[in-house]
Amino acid sequence: MIFFIATKNKGKKKELERILSPLSISVISEEQLDFPLNDVDETGDTFEENALIKARAGCKATGYPTVADDSGLCVDALNGEPGVYTARYAGAPTDNAKNNEKLLKNLEGVEESKRTARFVSVVACVFPDGREFTVRGECEGKIAEKLSGINGFGYDPLFISELGCFGEISDEAKDSISHRGKALKELVKKLKEEYLC
Repeated sequence: MIFFIATKNKGKKKELERILSPLSISVISEEQLDFPLNDVDETGDTFEENALIKARAGCKATGYPTVADDSGLCVDALNGEPGVYTARYAGAPTDNAKNNEKLLKNLEGVEESKRTARFVSVVACVFPDGREFTVRGECEGKIAEKLSGINGFGYDPLFISELGCFGEISDEAKDSISHRGKALKELVKKLKEEYLC
């Protein structure tokens, strides 16, 4: 079975491929299509709404079952920011270095005990026959005072999890506790139990 992954983010695509491959699902992305896809405006107020917007658009354009993720970082001391604006926190176009710089600046002077945060991932799956669902995963942690490590992407070099900084731990360790890893495990479970039987 072929699933379309509606993301331009190579890090997300790699994670999705790694977790869906045991289900004998072949993953394709926009670079494997014969035509470019239009950009989708993420106009939702929640991760669920944005994930469904992307998955519905991908399914309609390709005719394949489509998986899309909307994820972000929610920092308690910043009233949940950057939230659904995580990728564009420092403005468009997306720039990881500028996003991290803005986050550190906005947390200047905030003591370690109050730098709590969570990564949230919502994965939407939409089928050509109209069936659709979402699953959610969260990973609790805190924001470091400086960047650390070269692994992962986005805010990973600032996010301290129970296993250490996401920028320093292995892909396998990250998958075992990460927000996207948890959401994708729920996706796999739901697909097995309700959609691929």
